[in-house]
Amino acid sequence: MMNHFELQTLLLCVTTCFCIYHTKESHVFPVTFLNVSKNSTLQRLLVEWDVSDSAHESEQEMVFEIQVSQTEEKNVVWTEYYNTTLSKLNKPLFWSWDSELPLECASHSVRIRSKVAEVWSPWSSWKTVLGLDTSDDNEPLIFPEDKVVQEGSNFTFCCIGGKNQKVKTIIIDTSYPVSTPKRTIVRTINKVTLGAAGGQAIACTFAGPGYKNHIGTLLHVGRLPDEPKNIFCETRDMKTAKCTWKSGNNIYISGRYFAQYKLFDWFSQKTLCFEIQASRSKEWCVCSWVIHQQMTYNFTLTAENKLGKKSVNFSFDVAHRVYPFQPSDLWEEYVSASEVKLYWTMEPREKAIDLICQIENNRPDEKVEWYNSSVVHSNTYANIMISGLQPYTIHKFRIRCGAAKHFWKWSEWSKNLTITTKEAAPSGKLDLWRDITPVVGGRNVTLFWKQLPGFQANGRNISYEITWENLEEVTEPEHISISAPHNSTRICIGYHSYRISITAKNHVNSSSPSEIIISGATDNDAEEKISATDKEERVEGTDHGIWIHWQPKDTFDGYIVDWCNFPNSQPCDLQWKRSGFNTSRVLIKAVAFVPGVRYHFRVFGSVANKASLLEKKIGYSKELPPSDPDVKIIGLIPYSVSLAWDSYRTDETQPGFIKGYNIYVKSLQGCNFKGSTKYMAPDGLVWCKYTIKNPEEKRFTVEHLVPNTAYQLAVKAFTGGGETPITQTMNTHALDDRNMRYLPLVLGIIPFVLITAICFWKQKWLKDYCSQIPSPDTKVLSFDGFKVASETELKVSDCIPDAVTLESKSEAKKLNLWSQRTTQEERKTAVTDSSWLSLVPNEDRDFTCSSSDSEAGFWHLKNPVYLSSAAHDCLPYQNLHMLHTSEPQPLPLLYQPQHDIEIMNKDTVVPQREAMSGDTSLIYISQMEVPCSGTRLNDLYCSTEPGECLGYNRNSDLVTSVSDGDLEQYSPISTGTTGTLLLD
Repeated sequence: MMNHFELQTLLLCVTTCFCIYHTKESHVFPVTFLNVSKNSTLQRLLVEWDVSDSAHESEQEMVFEIQVSQTEEKNVVWTEYYNTTLSKLNKPLFWSWDSELPLECASHSVRIRSKVAEVWSPWSSWKTVLGLDTSDDNEPLIFPEDKVVQEGSNFTFCCIGGKNQKVKTIIIDTSYPVSTPKRTIVRTINKVTLGAAGGQAIACTFAGPGYKNHIGTLLHVGRLPDEPKNIFCETRDMKTAKCTWKSGNNIYISGRYFAQYKLFDWFSQKTLCFEIQASRSKEWCVCSWVIHQQMTYNFTLTAENKLGKKSVNFSFDVAHRVYPFQPSDLWEEYVSASEVKLYWTMEPREKAIDLICQIENNRPDEKVEWYNSSVVHSNTYANIMISGLQPYTIHKFRIRCGAAKHFWKWSEWSKNLTITTKEAAPSGKLDLWRDITPVVGGRNVTLFWKQLPGFQANGRNISYEITWENLEEVTEPEHISISAPHNSTRICIGYHSYRISITAKNHVNSSSPSEIIISGATDNDAEEKISATDKEERVEGTDHGIWIHWQPKDTFDGYIVDWCNFPNSQPCDLQWKRSGFNTSRVLIKAVAFVPGVRYHFRVFGSVANKASLLEKKIGYSKELPPSDPDVKIIGLIPYSVSLAWDSYRTDETQPGFIKGYNIYVKSLQGCNFKGSTKYMAPDGLVWCKYTIKNPEEKRFTVEHLVPNTAYQLAVKAFTGGGETPITQTMNTHALDDRNMRYLPLVLGIIPFVLITAICFWKQKWLKDYCSQIPSPDTKVLSFDGFKVASETELKVSDCIPDAVTLESKSEAKKLNLWSQRTTQEERKTAVTDSSWLSLVPNEDRDFTCSSSDSEAGFWHLKNPVYLSSAAHDCLPYQNLHMLHTSEPQPLPLLYQPQHDIEIMNKDTVVPQREAMSGDTSLIYISQMEVPCSGTRLNDLYCSTEPGECLGYNRNSDLVTSVSDGDLEQYSPISTGTTGTLLLD
């Protein structure tokens, strides 16, 4: 049985629990009102609800749980908690939800419950917004239509068939069949990408009755607009201002939805520009407005498109952003040949702006000079004085201006003003050089000149005045004038020293003169030389040019190097380069240098305008491989072959300095020749190589050959540029050494055979022609009253005459056998130029003289008695038969013995003309002197009769005629021809 204390405790607990339950029930505020609608444009569910008034009066802090479901099965697709504090104004609560699935694709339902002090109220009933999937419309539908989505997001769409239709296929780029056909099909495309301009097409096809079985839409994928960049604002006249910015790349979506810009000023709370639309044809956007009195602005520029917007803030001070107008109306005022004053106008004229201007001077040499003006006002005429201009030169001026205070940027350039300054005397000097050529009686000096750096003609019609004067004799200076553009001329001077000067001259005046001095020379030393050998030193070219070195001397104040750009042409385009006294080399760089051409350089030392030749150099800018020698085989034996290329030239006709020759040999036995090295050709063939390092050694013998073996030979000349590839070879075959066994025997037999043949030939000749050689008598012919030593007078009957002829006066005149006595010099000429005298029978059986041995039917009669090889010199008057020339000569005087006239007594000698006074006369011609040692013995005929015909007496009775038989007995050659008998 329960006692009193236990009963009180139980009652207390029951009372406490009842109070707690009653308290909880009194703090739950369920939803009393709920309304759901939709915004199809925004694809948004709009939810409105409310609770009891007591909750508003107590201003409860409440939490609402909102659930959204789709389809009839009430699948919850979204849950969200909404926190709020209720107001005593009893205003209903609002909430919206953006659906990824188009609201038309399915029915959407919403329910809400509240929570106070961790106690949830019961759920409200579902409030549903019906989709079109439940409609009785027979037309198929697709949602959303022309949707704009951001790149990378997910896109959900649906296809709804008409009444009694089911979706058959879905087309997204390609066709996708539906596995379980339904009236409504929902699909999601994950992470959409940018498509082609105009949007991406999506379509569905349907099966079932209806007047339309397909439907489609476009999907537009884009990006948020770019933030405006490169924003700047400026004013040109302090009355209007404008802001410019770069719109960026993302200015449109699928080529259809363009971004728009808005410029808002926070100071004035005004939107200065609104709905400025970007354009694909314009990269920059511009907003302009009137300034009025406001000089500073604080802007927000916003770019917005269908997917969102971006903004940028900046400030603008009008006074700090002045962009002046372009200067105009330029004109000039000439002051002097080197000074000009420029004028121009500025805008605006109504309001003065302080400006500074910059003047640009474009010179003809493409150099640019700048001049800055002082502060000028935009409403006045500005001017500036330009000094230091080049006389008689075209100058192009243009001007731009900027704000003097708070300079921001220059204005545009004005139009060019082109002027030509006035003429002045030429400034600077000419560089004068010369080339000396010795001629008969003096020297030709070819003068060359060019403008030194800093030279200016300063005028038109330039001419060059050249003057030269003799420094050793007092003479009037000579001068010539050469018009431009000529830069060379030639003058002739003597062997004295000369001063030559040149000046440039125009209409105003002349430049300062440039001088050179030509040293004196002798007739035998008019040419400039280094030494007797005049040797040229070789130099090598590099990629940068040809370095010329020389040995400097303290006596010179400078050096000159000259050369010809085209050494094989005339004129050769002589060039020269000067260097200072402290230099010993110079780099010659010439565009005209051609590889493979030999260039000649001369180095001169100069002091007091007088140049002296120091050294000569030759070289190539680049050596090339030379041509191949023309090789001949000059000797071939079983064990060696000899090669020669003697005609190969090593002079400047070659494209490089010939350094030597490489001889290549190849056979099937490989490279085993002593003294050779192996050489692998680019084509892979192996050759034996010999090298000759002396370019003048043009013969070589390849030894140690194998007899009866074939060989290939090649000879290549090489220079600093190498040699040409082996493309042409000579084929040879070493002789068989078996043939060499008989060589000693052959060499022994050949001399014996030659001696035998010579003896046999000599024996026959002696027998035929010289079987009986008479011995001449030592007596000589004597004349009455005129004898020399032991000479005795010989009678005609004692011997047979040397020559017998029968001729009439007319024949003598015809043959011109006699002539008046000539001088000793004329006789010498006659003897020297005479031909062998021949006897030629004519039709009348008379004999005429002929100077040619080639005519038929002639013969010579010579007496070898007087033709010994005694060592006597040829005297001025020699036997005519000893001098034989190939050219016909006039018939000379008949031979007369040495001292023929001098040894005759004037009283006893009958003049020649008297001796020829008869109708016929017998002329005897004797030969007294020993012939020249050069007479050939085998050309002579031997006499078979002894006799001592050493002279003759004009008073002797001679035979006046002779028959053919008589002639035959004195000649070893039988003939029936009658003629003159001459014994030389």
